[in-house]
Amino acid sequence: MQDTAFPPSSPADHQAFADWIRLEGTEGVGVRGARKLLTAFGSPAAIFRAGQAALAAHVPAAQAAALCAPIPPALTERIARTLDWLARPGHHLLTLHDAGYPAALRHIPDPPLLLYINGQRERLGEPMIAVVGSRNASAQGRANAEGFAEALSHAGLCVVSGMALGIDTAAHEGALRGPGSTIAVIGTGADRVYPARNRALAHRIAEGGCIVSEYPLGTPPAAGNFPRRNRIISGMAAGVLVVEAAAQSGSLITAQMAAEQGREVFALPGSIHSALAKGCHQLIREGAQLVETVDEVLAALCCSPLARTAAPPPEAGHDLLLAALGHDPVDPDALLGRLGADAGQLAGELLALELAGLLERLPDGRVQRVVAARAAGPC
Repeated sequence: MQDTAFPPSSPADHQAFADWIRLEGTEGVGVRGARKLLTAFGSPAAIFRAGQAALAAHVPAAQAAALCAPIPPALTERIARTLDWLARPGHHLLTLHDAGYPAALRHIPDPPLLLYINGQRERLGEPMIAVVGSRNASAQGRANAEGFAEALSHAGLCVVSGMALGIDTAAHEGALRGPGSTIAVIGTGADRVYPARNRALAHRIAEGGCIVSEYPLGTPPAAGNFPRRNRIISGMAAGVLVVEAAAQSGSLITAQMAAEQGREVFALPGSIHSALAKGCHQLIREGAQLVETVDEVLAALCCSPLARTAAPPPEAGHDLLLAALGHDPVDPDALLGRLGADAGQLAGELLALELAGLLERLPDGRVQRVVAARAAGPC
């Protein structure tokens, strides 16, 4: 889709982008070396004008020499390919110095120099929460992720995840059902879709939110890319919700990075007999906040009033669910049988009713219709 909020880039932008791509792509410099030089000289263009002796005062001689050497053909091709990609609607490149670069991400220890964006880049300025979890998720885990993400979207939060199979996919799907948006941070180039079966989902994310990558165009799905991209998922968000995770799950890496970055970490508890609950239980033992409802997440983020004002009133389509609830406690599985509904859809509708104050969850897992909303606690 065409992003009308930002004008097309100019030739001057193209030259600046070329300098940034050259800086990022110069072999041996890395993010730390680039940041040292940017601090000293102010911009990539100034770095390339400085001369080898001046550069060597800030980085090792080999790096200074590489920056002053002719641009390698492969890097020249990368620059040309990127500028061509940027000429197409909905494609953007954000540099570390751009005003639109996510403020929270800018202050992590190793922010990316460049963010390749496919979709609506203004979404990066919205309040965000990350929802992550196992690729090999259970049906209940996927339903929980969808339901929480949809309710968080209704609360005005942009849901960030990694577009992997399982919980990530469910989180994006749930967020897209709400009025808010979703962002996918991927471990390949922004011009590739991985896994391939999420191609249709990727198009929907780019239409309603955006896809973000720090990797150059054409980068394939290498194993090491995905743990590294997790710092971006947590770095952009105010908090990270882990829905389901095995003991060695990559989601634990995201949660650890979130904690190190000073973000809130939430975890959904599960059965002691489920391998997919082991990671969440480990996080809870290590200090993550155990949450069972969206309101608990929102309250911890000081967003509870926002949730109650942003959550829409129950739609007419909820009348059938309210009738099926009756006025006695009922098990959600029994509701599935009564309604013949999809588990993920039912979970989202129950959460919407809960946010609207028309339903409460009982300690034994059952739900019950209520006649008035409970007052929100202090933030």
